[in-house]
Amino acid sequence: MSKKRIAVVGYGNIGKYAIEAIEASPDFELAGVVRRAVGGEKPRELADVVVTDDVAKLGKVDVALLCTPTRSVPEQAKQYLKLGINTVDSYDIHTSFLDLRQELMPIAQANNAVSIISAGWDPGSDSVIRTLLEACAPKGLTYTNFGPGMSMGHSVAAKSIAGVADALSMTIPLGTSIHRRVVYVQLAPGANIEEVSKKIKSDAYFSHDETHVIAVQSIDEIIDKGHGVNLVRKGVSGKSDNQLFEFNMKINNPALTSQIMVSCARATFRQKPGVYTMPEIPLIDLLHGDKESLLARLV
Repeated sequence: MSKKRIAVVGYGNIGKYAIEAIEASPDFELAGVVRRAVGGEKPRELADVVVTDDVAKLGKVDVALLCTPTRSVPEQAKQYLKLGINTVDSYDIHTSFLDLRQELMPIAQANNAVSIISAGWDPGSDSVIRTLLEACAPKGLTYTNFGPGMSMGHSVAAKSIAGVADALSMTIPLGTSIHRRVVYVQLAPGANIEEVSKKIKSDAYFSHDETHVIAVQSIDEIIDKGHGVNLVRKGVSGKSDNQLFEFNMKINNPALTSQIMVSCARATFRQKPGVYTMPEIPLIDLLHGDKESLLARLV
């Protein structure tokens, strides 16, 4: 069977790990990397990779991994879907992913393409776990407690604020799905910490949580890409109370995100044209291999 060709769009934290995940996958081949800036010296690890600012220069591309900031995903997804290229993204704004799904649906269907949105670990794989736990106990409460760890989406959002040269946003769990954001910022020359702090706290990524902004000399000296989650559901199975479920993981944030995106890229070729979130996809479609062999091992 010929390998599917993937383009990695963007080369930040997720893009770098996405290439590793593609190289480790037996059914995929890296078509190349699409970046806004392609001038200058290539990073050493991309020496043998085609890097361009136009996906058309990569030849045949079956699926694009949109490894770019969440706020750029809607326009990029439209661009690739209109070319008939499947897309996978890790769009992480929980309050607006349904709007994105509705916005992209007619474009995907009209161009015989598939888009899997919000395919990170939360939203993404955690969404699948929450779905399973609710099936186990239909009546009850689920608590999602993140961290402590680096939030990539929040860090990118903080870095985009005027006056911020670099940023690290840490998520601190307080329990029962309540979190504190601690944002470490490396200020640009002449920037004022009070003004920067006000802008960060008013951003939609931070405005709903307790947020603290702290100036540091260097983000490189404190950054750690580790993260994690504790998922708890307490509820009722049938008419039996006190059913308690717990799921925990500690992870390298961008490495897990990119691996899930590559697995979802595989699933795009097994769905009808349209837009999907992870709970809508049969789990077995994420895996490489013959279905019968997979079932024999997994069931």
